[in-house]
Amino acid sequence: MAEANSPVPTKAPTSDSVGMSYLETPSRKFVTIYLPLIVFLIVLLFPFYWMGITSVKPDNELLSRTGNPFWVIAPTLAHFDKLLFHTSYPEWMWNTVLVSVVATFFSLACSVFAAYAIERLRFSGAKQVGLAIFLAYLVPPSILFIPLAAIVYQLGLFDTRWALILTYPTFLIPFATWLLMGYFRSIPFELEECALIDGANRWQILTKIILPLAVPGLISAGIFAFTLSWNEFIYALTFVSSSEIKTVPVGVVTELVEGDVYHWGSLMAGALLGSLPVAFIYSFFVEYYVSGLTGSVKE
Repeated sequence: MAEANSPVPTKAPTSDSVGMSYLETPSRKFVTIYLPLIVFLIVLLFPFYWMGITSVKPDNELLSRTGNPFWVIAPTLAHFDKLLFHTSYPEWMWNTVLVSVVATFFSLACSVFAAYAIERLRFSGAKQVGLAIFLAYLVPPSILFIPLAAIVYQLGLFDTRWALILTYPTFLIPFATWLLMGYFRSIPFELEECALIDGANRWQILTKIILPLAVPGLISAGIFAFTLSWNEFIYALTFVSSSEIKTVPVGVVTELVEGDVYHWGSLMAGALLGSLPVAFIYSFFVEYYVSGLTGSVKE
């Protein structure tokens, strides 16, 4: 009976539990978790806040040296009215959407075939080809736009949307191919071997097995390609001169600055409206985006 009533010995705390116990106190948790998150959010969201308040500030507040620069006393929509109804901003937005979507779709189609051939067909020199594609992405557009300008002019594509649609894949395809190569590498080879035993050809394997499993990787590569196309500036500035064919990054900078006069309200309104589609796409596909960066089916 004495043994039955004796206290049960407790297990000594492990080193892991002791090592992480410092996070349990509110002060330490605030310093190590919440304070860095707050700083990160301020740094991340402040440009959007500044664009928002500047786009609704009247000109007298923008030019005034008194008052609080981080707040709006009498908000106005005059800058948005000028941007949408007295400039070619709707045409710039349509050009940006059209060029980005078509260039992204074309680049993804080419990248899928290139990445699948390099990673799954196992031909001689596949690694060298993959390395060459990655090195091609590292070539800056500031070097390529000079020879590309001569080619675009000789083909009669200067000052057209096709000039951008056909030149954007020069930096989209290498990047998307390199990203999809890493994603296809994470798909087990046993799936293809079983399909080949069952009589499937390579096209059926690609369309019915690889691509359905690679949807997160395709979305991740598509988001990156779309973002690069949407924000591209050098090619759009070099290959397009007509106002109605310009994209948002070029049109806002070139059309809303008259000599040394900067229309800051309209500039910030255009930048704010131009950044919303990309922010919406990232927030809507964030789960697929993370999955595309972390890999696919595990063996």
